[in-house]
Amino acid sequence: MNLLNFRLLCLLGFLACYGALGFAILYLQQTLGYEPCPFCIFQRVVMAVLGLVFLVGVIHGPKAAGRWAYAGLAALVAVVGIGIAWRHVWLQGLPPDQVPACGPTLDYLREIMPINQVIITVLKGDGSCAKIDAQWLGITLPGWVLVSFIGFTLYSLFLPLLARKPTRSFS
Repeated sequence: MNLLNFRLLCLLGFLACYGALGFAILYLQQTLGYEPCPFCIFQRVVMAVLGLVFLVGVIHGPKAAGRWAYAGLAALVAVVGIGIAWRHVWLQGLPPDQVPACGPTLDYLREIMPINQVIITVLKGDGSCAKIDAQWLGITLPGWVLVSFIGFTLYSLFLPLLARKPTRSFS
């Protein structure tokens, strides 16, 4: 049995994405009480979309060029996550006097603006996103999300190379 097939590798990607989401929602938010800022919510959305790309790869099980298409799409989604996480890390690294003032909540913004304006407003960042709630090994939570999206990008790009062609056995 060949363990490194494309579907299994996509399943591992899917489980990693939704494992990260479960950790963020069930442990950090529900157990420890950390409320996600708008950047955190956007990062969760990107992680969920990335997981769905991997899940579709599991279901479809493409061959040859299709594997590269899924890998490229997954890498593209992960790069979007890198951009959002990078901006969040940058915002947290600003000196206190340069941090933008706290803005309205994401729910309020969604009520008063079209979605494209909400996205632009959130990506500008505010004081709630600059707050550092927790660190592990000296890296903030958005820093770990950035590391994970970089890892997912690399994983996605190497996915077709890691997947071996199934071998036939005549037993």
